[in-house]
Amino acid sequence: MRTKFITILAFVFFISVNAQDKKWTLQECVAYALDNNITIKQNKLNIEISQENVNSSRGNFLPNLNASSSGSLNFGSGFDPVSQNRISTSIYGGSFGINSGMTVFNGYRNLNTYKQAKLGVEGSKLDLQKIQDDISLFVVNTYLNVLFAKENLNVAKVQFEISTNQIENAKARVEAGVAPRGELLNAQSAAAADEQSVISFENTLNLALLDLAQLLQIEPVGFDVVVMDVESPSVALLYKNPNEVYEKALSNRPEIKSAELDIESADLSVAIAKASFMPSVSVGANVGTGYGFNLKNNSHIPFFTQLDDNLGYGLSFNLNIPIFNRNQTRSNVNRQLVNYEISKLGLDNQKLQLRQTIQQAFYDAKAAAKNFESAEKSLVAQKEAFKNAQESYNLGAMTQFDFDQVRNRFVNAEGAIIRAKYDYVFKTKVLKFYYGEAISLN
Repeated sequence: MRTKFITILAFVFFISVNAQDKKWTLQECVAYALDNNITIKQNKLNIEISQENVNSSRGNFLPNLNASSSGSLNFGSGFDPVSQNRISTSIYGGSFGINSGMTVFNGYRNLNTYKQAKLGVEGSKLDLQKIQDDISLFVVNTYLNVLFAKENLNVAKVQFEISTNQIENAKARVEAGVAPRGELLNAQSAAAADEQSVISFENTLNLALLDLAQLLQIEPVGFDVVVMDVESPSVALLYKNPNEVYEKALSNRPEIKSAELDIESADLSVAIAKASFMPSVSVGANVGTGYGFNLKNNSHIPFFTQLDDNLGYGLSFNLNIPIFNRNQTRSNVNRQLVNYEISKLGLDNQKLQLRQTIQQAFYDAKAAAKNFESAEKSLVAQKEAFKNAQESYNLGAMTQFDFDQVRNRFVNAEGAIIRAKYDYVFKTKVLKFYYGEAISLN
């Protein structure tokens, strides 16, 4: 038993270790989020509810069918079910019936309700698409933050390695008598600062991984991602102006299509309300029979004979013409007309928000492009300055303090180019997102 228990623990540990060793790609993160996000699951269920509304409204075109049965037991004065004379006795009787009815015309209310229910399904699908798009964009942004943190950490580690080597160089120079002891202390201080930077960037990376794991709604312990090569983007913007993106977004964004469906649905609500001004026609049919027994008289007509003798049929026709209902219908129509105007303003508002969002994204991307271009130039200059400073320091022509100043400017330039690159990459992804292109890092 103990051996079996140990085997199970070892198996669980093996599975756990292998699960932690897995590194997630961007495609896997997006796919997992789309399959498992709770909000997405809720909206998928909303589509099912909307579909049931369609089934329900379709059923309004069909006739109903109901069966009924009743029974009674009477004591004292009553009618004999056989002789139909009033007698004092105990009588048991009952009835069976079937009835059906259907609406022939009700001002096209059923037809418009059915159309409205179908629009509801399309609207629920568009709401789901909007949420899926937003979550995909969130995942890409959070994934980029992880890659950004990893690059920063790698740069920090390289700088820490350089500063560690500088300690050895400074120690050799001090021991050789060509540099004061303060130079060694400066090198050690710089290395300690770089080590703190490594720790800080490690914490930043852990928080970025935590954010992504929480977005995916998975256990963050052991979670990691595949390092993708995010190439330096071109500084040329993909689009000439924000209107180019906006015009394309009008034809593909689900929130715009959803607002347009709201207008159609509101128009149908007006038609449904106006149906109450029109007459309605319905028809019905019924069939029924009954039976009865005198419990004090044994001379009974057989049960099935009674059912046959008492069998009856009926057809009905109902015409309802509304004349005056205290202005309730007119008020309802006016309310629906106001809702129709509100839905039109809702579409205008969605278009305005979309235009403003795209304009903001466009000029953010434009500014990010200029910032990236400036950061590239700065990095080239600082890299060359650091190379020259390193040669001068090794030849004894530069102090440790002056060398650290040049190195710090180079480190800052490396950090700036990383920030500018990821900032520009994400902001161009946002523009592509609104233009209707697939979200990826390729």
